[in-house]
Amino acid sequence: MTDLFADGTISIHGAQENNLKDVSLDIPKHKTTVFAGLSGSGKSSLVFDTLAAVSRRELNETFPSFTQQYLPKYGQPEVNRIDNLPVAIVVEQKPIGRNSRSTLATYTGIYSVLRLMFSRIGQPWVGYSEWFSFNLPQGMCPKCQGLGFVDDIDERQLIDPNKSLNEGAMTFAGFQPGTWRWKEYGNSGLFDLDKKIKDYTDEEYDLFMHAPQQKLKNPPANWGRTALYEGLVPRMLRSVIHSASGRHHEAALSKIVTRKPCPVCHGTRLNKKALTGKIAGKNIAEVSDMDLVSVLKFLDNISDPKAKTMVRELHSKVQALVDIGLGYLSLGRGTDTLSGGEAQRIKIAKYLTSSLSDLVYVLDEPSVGLHPHDIKLITQSLKKLKEHGNTIILVDHNPAIISTADYVVEMGPQAGKNGGQVTFTGTYDELLRSDTITGKMLREKITFPKPREPQSWLNVNHVTSHNLKDVSTRIPQGVMTVISGPAGSGKSTLVQAFKQQVSDQDYIDLSQDSVGLNIRSTPATYLNILNPLRKLFSKANNGVSTQLFSYNGKGACPRCKGKGVMITEMAFMDPIVQECELCHGKRYSQEALQYTYHGKDISEVLNLSINDTLEFFKDVPDIYKKVSLLHQVGLGYLNLSQSMTTLSGGEVQRVKLAMELNHTGRIYFLDEPTTGLHLQDTQQLIDLFEGLVDKGNTLILIEHNLKLISRADWLVDMGPDAGKFGGQVCFEGHPKDSLNDKNSRTGAALAAIIS
Repeated sequence: MTDLFADGTISIHGAQENNLKDVSLDIPKHKTTVFAGLSGSGKSSLVFDTLAAVSRRELNETFPSFTQQYLPKYGQPEVNRIDNLPVAIVVEQKPIGRNSRSTLATYTGIYSVLRLMFSRIGQPWVGYSEWFSFNLPQGMCPKCQGLGFVDDIDERQLIDPNKSLNEGAMTFAGFQPGTWRWKEYGNSGLFDLDKKIKDYTDEEYDLFMHAPQQKLKNPPANWGRTALYEGLVPRMLRSVIHSASGRHHEAALSKIVTRKPCPVCHGTRLNKKALTGKIAGKNIAEVSDMDLVSVLKFLDNISDPKAKTMVRELHSKVQALVDIGLGYLSLGRGTDTLSGGEAQRIKIAKYLTSSLSDLVYVLDEPSVGLHPHDIKLITQSLKKLKEHGNTIILVDHNPAIISTADYVVEMGPQAGKNGGQVTFTGTYDELLRSDTITGKMLREKITFPKPREPQSWLNVNHVTSHNLKDVSTRIPQGVMTVISGPAGSGKSTLVQAFKQQVSDQDYIDLSQDSVGLNIRSTPATYLNILNPLRKLFSKANNGVSTQLFSYNGKGACPRCKGKGVMITEMAFMDPIVQECELCHGKRYSQEALQYTYHGKDISEVLNLSINDTLEFFKDVPDIYKKVSLLHQVGLGYLNLSQSMTTLSGGEVQRVKLAMELNHTGRIYFLDEPTTGLHLQDTQQLIDLFEGLVDKGNTLILIEHNLKLISRADWLVDMGPDAGKFGGQVCFEGHPKDSLNDKNSRTGAALAAIIS
C-alpha cells in the first residue's frame, strides 16, 4: 500500500459539503482512484462539489478580476483545507455544444486544420481557409446559411387568426401581450393592435409574418433608437429555433418546425465554390462525411510535402478518437446528436493529445452507455493519460472500471443523511475481500435463471435504415429481452424498427430523452404533489394563500423568479448556471419561508430526499403513495426539489418508469435503464422488471449491464463493431447460449466475468 503513495498525496481535511460527515482522506497522486458506493452516498459531494470545486475556484482566482467576471463561479465548499491539490480538469457526462453549427470536427479543432490543408494543397485553389468554413460568409451555403438544413415553420401554430395583437394573437411562449418580444410588434406603429389577424390585408400579413430585418422609417416615440423590425417567422428562426435558447423550447418547437436537408447544398453546409477544391479526389464535405477510420486512410494517402505538419496533427487528433472507440463517428456529426457517453469520450480523446501534465482528471461515470468491449478502450486511454504524469479520479459503479483502479474509495454506508462517510479505502483485491456493500455485490456470481416461455413473437424483416445490413430478427412477447452490443452497433435503430412494428399498439416508450423538461421541472412537479403539499402548509398556517407556497407564483424569489439559479447564455459555449445569491437555490421568497409544517419550511420539505420524504409524509396517503413510486425505481436518493434538468438520462428514464408501473399486457421500451446505478440498486431494478413481466408485460431493453443481461429471457446481440463495421445480428437466443458463440461480444464479456 505504501508504494501507492510514493508520488505524494492529495489530502482532504474535514469535508462537510452536503451530506459529508467531516471526511478526511488521502488520494494517491499519479494513480487511478475510483470512488464507489450507493447513489447519494456522497461520492459526487466529495469529488465534484469539494475537490474539483476548490481546484477550479482557486485557479479562477489567479486571473485578473476583469477576467473572473466572465468565468463560471464556484462556491466555497465546506472543507477545512486540501493539501497538494493540482489543477482539476472535470470531464462530465453531459452533451456538448448544443448549437446547430457545432460538429465533431469544429469542437475538436480538427476542422480548422482541415480547412487550412484544403486552402494550401486543394486543387483547384479556392481561397484561404475561411473559404472552407460553413460558419463564415465566404464559405457558407447562401440558402441555409451554413446549417445544412432548412426549417419549414407551420405559421398556423404561431398565431391565432381570430385574435388581435392586444388579445394575444402571437401564441408562442414569450410573445404574449406586454412582453419585450411582443413590444417589437406592438410598439412598431405598423399595425392596428385591435385588428384581428384574419382581417389583415395581404400586405399587412406579409409585413407582420415575413418581413426581413429592417430599420423603420418614422417610428413612434416609444420605438428604440437602434431597434430593427423583423417579421415573426424570420424572428423565430433567428432568435429561438437556431439559437442557444432553442433547447429550452424543444417540446413546443417540435410541433411548429419541420426540418429537411438544404435543397441547394444537400446538407454539405458549403457553397459551390468551396466544394470545387479537392485533395485526392475528395472535397472537404466528402471528407467530413467519412467515418474517422476512413479519414485516417485518406490522410495516409496525402504525400504533398506542404501538408506534412497538418497531416501529422490531423492524424494525431483523429487517431485519439479512434483509439477510444469512436471510429464509427463522422467528422461532420453534429455535437447536438451525440450521447453523453460519446461527448465524454471526445473530451478524453482531446486531452490525450495535450502535453500538459501533473493535472487531476475527474471523470463522472465514464462507463455510461458503453459495452464491456468499449470499456476496455476507455480504460486503455485513461491509462495513457495517467502515464503522462496525471492523477485520474473516477466516480463509477461499473465492475470493469473499478477493477482497473490502483486505489478504491467507497462511500456509505447508505445514501442521503445515512451516508457521507468513507467506508473503505484500499486496492481492488482488498475491496473484493471486504465486508462493504460494493465488495459483497462484486463477489456475487452471474447466474442464468430458466427462461420464461414467450406468448408470441414480434418480427422485423429486411431492415436497412442507418447502418443496419438487411437485418431480419424477432423478439418474444410476454418476457424480458435485452438488445446488446458495442456503442454505435445499431441497437437503437433496431429498436426503432420494432417500435414501428407495434405503432398501432399502446406501447410505453421510456427513453432517456428529457424533451419537455425545463429548469422549473422537479420530481415534485412530475409527481404532481405540489398542490396537496401547498394545502398542508396553508392549513397549518391559519389558511395563508396556497399561492404563497408556489415558486412559480406569489412565493417565488424576486431575484431568480423561482428558478433557484441565474442562467447566463454564452452563444457558442454552454450557458453558465450559477446558484441565485438571494435565495441560495431555495427558489422561494423570505415571506414564504417564514411559514412551517411540522417544523420545516416549504424549501426544507422540498429538499428532503425521497427516502426521507416517505417517513415525513407517512400519514399523508396521497403524497406518500406517489413518492413511494420513485423509491421503487431506485431514486430514493433524489431530492423532491432537484431540477429535472440536472438529472442524468438514466434518472429521467426511471422517473418516467415510476409513473408507468401499474400496467398489464403492455410493451415497455427502455434505453439503458441501469445507467448510473450501484450494483445493489441494479438488483432492485431487476426485481422490479421481473415483477412487470410477471404481470404479463413485455420488456425490450437496450442494456450493457451483464448482471441484467444474465437475467433476461432473450438476447439479441448487435455488432460486431460500430457504424459501418456493425449493423448485424451476431447472436440471438437465451443469454446463457451466447457464452459459447464466438461471434457474440456480449457472450465473450459474460464468459470473462464468470471465469
